[in-house]
Amino acid sequence: MFIFKPTYVFDKVVDIRPEFLRKKHIKGLILDLDNTLTTHNNPIVPESSLAWIADMKAAGIKLMIVSNNHAPRVEPFAEQLGIEFVSEGKKPLTFGYNRAVKKMGLKKADVAAVGDQIFTDIMGSNLCGIRSIFVFAIKPEESLPFRFKRAVEKPFLPDFPDDKTDT
Repeated sequence: MFIFKPTYVFDKVVDIRPEFLRKKHIKGLILDLDNTLTTHNNPIVPESSLAWIADMKAAGIKLMIVSNNHAPRVEPFAEQLGIEFVSEGKKPLTFGYNRAVKKMGLKKADVAAVGDQIFTDIMGSNLCGIRSIFVFAIKPEESLPFRFKRAVEKPFLPDFPDDKTDT
């Protein structure tokens, strides 16, 4: 397994549907926060994320946020969504992923992680041995460190939709 290659690719998180997850035998999703569920550092939950979370819950999909952010950033957002979280997940290390899988009470084979960054979200979930779902960032970050990281990630980014992986 190439650690920078996602198992599946979607344009955005709301494009991941319960039917797809059932087909792939995925019972739980580990979700990144910034630029996956909302824009970077935005405390407001977009209506699209609220509706998507409701659809996932109605379908019986277990959900957990794993973020590298501190609890004061993650907790209010997770509370609005009504889902548990692991803050300071230390992605791409596997600590946060392992903790989330255990809290969900699932096997790694039944879980996938969703995120917008190759070197944290995708690499971390692949190193942990869970399937990875790459989604494109909701909005590009403006800061120099993020622009640098995105430039370095660019050669590893999947094309969409022509290169949608489905393995």
